[in-house]
Amino acid sequence: MKRFTYVLLLTICCSFIYQINAQQKRIYIKYSGFAKSSDNGVQEFIRDDTQQIHFIHEGIDMYCDKAIYYQTEDFVEAYGNVSMKQGDTINMTSKYVEYSGITQLAFARGNVVLREPQSTLTTDTLWMDRAKQQAFYKSKGKVVRDSSGTITSQIGRYYMDRSKYQFVKDVKLVNPEYTIDTNQLDFYTETGHAYLFGPSTIVSETSTIYCERGFYNTNDDTGYFVKKSKINYDNRIVEGDSMYFDRNRSFASATNNIKVTDTINRSIITGHYAEVFREKDSVYITKRALAITVQENDSLYIHGDKLMITGKPEHRITRAYYGVKLYKSDLAGKCDSIHADHKTGLTQLINIERFGTSDPFSTKRKPILWNLGNQMTGDSIHLISNVEKEQLDSLKVFNNAFLISKDTIGDSDGFNQIKGQRLIGLFRDNELYNVDIIKNAEKIYYSRNDDNELVGINKSKSGSINIQIEDNTITIISLLKQIDGDIFPESEFPKNARQFRGFDWRDEERPKSVEDLFRGEPPLKLPVIKGLDEYVPQAEFFDDELMARMELSKKKVFIEKYSKENQTFEKPTKIKTREISKNLLKEIDNFKHKVWQKYDVKLIQTQIKAPDNISVDYLIKRKGERDFGYIGQNTNEIEGNYKFTVWLKGKGSVLINLQEGAGDYTRYNFTSVKLSNTWQEYAVEGKKDSDNNPLRITISNIDNNEEIYIWEPKLVKIKQ
Repeated sequence: MKRFTYVLLLTICCSFIYQINAQQKRIYIKYSGFAKSSDNGVQEFIRDDTQQIHFIHEGIDMYCDKAIYYQTEDFVEAYGNVSMKQGDTINMTSKYVEYSGITQLAFARGNVVLREPQSTLTTDTLWMDRAKQQAFYKSKGKVVRDSSGTITSQIGRYYMDRSKYQFVKDVKLVNPEYTIDTNQLDFYTETGHAYLFGPSTIVSETSTIYCERGFYNTNDDTGYFVKKSKINYDNRIVEGDSMYFDRNRSFASATNNIKVTDTINRSIITGHYAEVFREKDSVYITKRALAITVQENDSLYIHGDKLMITGKPEHRITRAYYGVKLYKSDLAGKCDSIHADHKTGLTQLINIERFGTSDPFSTKRKPILWNLGNQMTGDSIHLISNVEKEQLDSLKVFNNAFLISKDTIGDSDGFNQIKGQRLIGLFRDNELYNVDIIKNAEKIYYSRNDDNELVGINKSKSGSINIQIEDNTITIISLLKQIDGDIFPESEFPKNARQFRGFDWRDEERPKSVEDLFRGEPPLKLPVIKGLDEYVPQAEFFDDELMARMELSKKKVFIEKYSKENQTFEKPTKIKTREISKNLLKEIDNFKHKVWQKYDVKLIQTQIKAPDNISVDYLIKRKGERDFGYIGQNTNEIEGNYKFTVWLKGKGSVLINLQEGAGDYTRYNFTSVKLSNTWQEYAVEGKKDSDNNPLRITISNIDNNEEIYIWEPKLVKIKQ
């Protein structure tokens, strides 16, 4: 017996606990204010002077000034200063909210503000799915995060469990330092991390960044960009497969397929790794580094292991290091290092002796230039350009100058040679036309007659030698301050004496094209860039799972309705019918719009507050030219039961009508109202049979003595 009693008590307790839990899953009315119930299970609540109406459901608290609660559907319509709080993390305020205890789906409209610890979202309409912990808008929204700025978009979704926003369409992030425009943006409010997808730009006073996929840390102003990434620093454009950016350091680096364009000095450098320091106006680039100086008819290409461009646009310096080669259609060169001053037009080819290295190039090979068939070497070589004409002006070879050209006529395998202490060459239209060998000049030259027959081999010494060149052919050789010399028949000139000491013919090293600049280098292995994950499009907010939950709630008007917000009531409105549609009227806030037909009345927009204490209402007055006036709107409705409501105040009496919008303008029903100086909501209901003419609503019988303030017109289909 005791055991039976114990089991019975346990069963009763469990049943009681189950009932409490089941009851807790429904919307709980913690404070109701003034309440009124109807026979169909609908309750209406209006706040009192002490506090707002308070609902609780599954971890949320909702407050409002007025509410209608549908007990069967466990559904609330909340009006006026509505707020929903979820713990201490989510707080949403608006003028109007619909909430289903079955689907846990909320719809908010009118000055919607959603706050979480790191950001604030404002929009006009917002859906919140508490089951999935997501909020969604599609009519433009704005998110403010203090350290990041303001983000706006046409469509957005907030994932509460991840503190993540996903913005779509016309996305703009505005920060005091920069502005981001993109197609899609994923933003994490806790970290300030932003992920950009699609064509995107980041614009500031000092730079413009473009990419089609990227990451930006709004907390420390660093970014990582891939897919057609580009940074424009004033007059320098940096492009690459992958780019890193640090705004605070004015620094950027790029990897793979890099191109840096100097728009002022008309130069381009390419490579596969680069570093750019904007404030220092410097660029460092390596891995197949190539500098291109663009000229009118020809361009000069310089390649080295490393390239560095420094200095302001008006005085840029290009430096190339180690194994440097240069190429131009009529000029080529090779040296250890190059220093080019774009302002003065001086390009220096230098060999730097690197001690402790076995590289023969750095210790033995001298800088070398090839101009057409001529090879010039020396301890150092200077090329001087005319920066205004963008043409070569002259060249200078310092110490151990050596000029060699092959005697290509007949079967000769000889070489014309001139050497001395220094060499000075002059260019005309980028062609070498005059060469002077100065101090301790010597020559070995294969002399030929007019029929190109070999006369002999001339070997001479002199203080200096002048060479005249025409059509790339030596025409005159003049020995100045000659010491000695003679012409020897070829048979009498020993072969071992036909080359000066230090002779070094290096034609096999000569670059004959841009591609030749990279000849002999090992294959380049570029790093694999993983980059950023592809953009994952937003799933449908109203997916099958949500629609199934809505079906269970039997309250589809929850999504379909278009309810105006924040209504203040002097007395409870008697609930006679159920609305089964959204507001069927158009331009409900702009009575001056052409959809509102006006007959002998004029509209004046006032500063008087409407019932919501926010909106500005309109004053309707007669023009006084006809017997009466009216204002109305045709709809697309053909058949059904309808209810027309409107808020009015003023003086005089008017008719509120439901009527036919064409034909004989049959009046289906009307309400005669006498206006007062306080706002009241007036309604008229009627049935329209199908007559192929549209339904029309009007406020009529406006005479000359009446002043009517109007707000919140609403036409809905109803079910008796």
